[in-house]
Amino acid sequence: MDLDLKKISQPVENELDEFRIHFREAIRSKVALVDLVSKYILRQKGKKIRPILVLLSAKLCGEITPRSYTAATLVEMLHTATLIHDDVVDDAKTRRGLASINAVWKNKIAVLMGDFMLSRGLLLALENDECGFLKITSRAVKRMSEGELLQIQKNRKFDVNEETYFRIISDKTASLINACCELGAASTSKDKNEVKLMGEFGENLGIAFQLRDDLLDYIGKKKIMGKSSGSDLKEKKFTLPLIHSLNNATKKEAKDIVSLVKNGSYSKSRSIVMDFIKEHNGIEYTIDKTTEYCATAKNNLQSFKPSETKDTMIKFVDFISERVN
Repeated sequence: MDLDLKKISQPVENELDEFRIHFREAIRSKVALVDLVSKYILRQKGKKIRPILVLLSAKLCGEITPRSYTAATLVEMLHTATLIHDDVVDDAKTRRGLASINAVWKNKIAVLMGDFMLSRGLLLALENDECGFLKITSRAVKRMSEGELLQIQKNRKFDVNEETYFRIISDKTASLINACCELGAASTSKDKNEVKLMGEFGENLGIAFQLRDDLLDYIGKKKIMGKSSGSDLKEKKFTLPLIHSLNNATKKEAKDIVSLVKNGSYSKSRSIVMDFIKEHNGIEYTIDKTTEYCATAKNNLQSFKPSETKDTMIKFVDFISERVN
């Protein structure tokens, strides 16, 4: 299946252009340095998956309104803030093909810009009397922070099991995609059941998104991924392909592999761990789990009436399950 994000976003192409205007206006500042960094952020062109999801969810439940643009802008500000802060924490040098903000302006300015984006997004909701939007996004921020901290805690102890892994990716990744779909629906529909269903759709889609991401770390190629495969392993992160393989191995095998990941040099351990995962079906199991969550996401859409937007949302699920970057 030839799935392309540009084709998938076609039903909201004009609305995406309108969103970009709203986003650009919302991050303007009278402080010259803030405005300079904001313009640099606009140059870092991402896929805009989250605003696309807000707009598609809004269109699925009704007609896109100014409230939908507020929701999409709020989400993009929140997402941008988390990326800026993540780059500081990870000491990342690049973001979306350009030097990261912390690489250009150092950590202090990067942290403050992340704070600016977050607070500007919260103010945007308040300025438009969207306390409901604020509640949805605040819940997502809380979950994202808890998921990140839980991952740090568990990875330090090397005791991530499958249940904990799913809790981490649900909070770290799925929470914001859940919020996108819930916000989009809430911007055009007063039907609480529709809004709830769209939130559930986003949650399942978000988990599938992260499962695919973790899988690509083992099977992806550098030219596709923009990073070398095995970076999770290099950072000693335990994701589903490895967790499942450890569960399927003998106690001694599992202990040896954990010890290798924990103490071994990356160049020596990489091929051994990769072979171990292939031998214990870690790749196949992760593909099956991704397929399972994608099917559940599609099922969340069943009660919505047939439309071009609904077909697009189903294609979006397929895009997530088959993406290569």
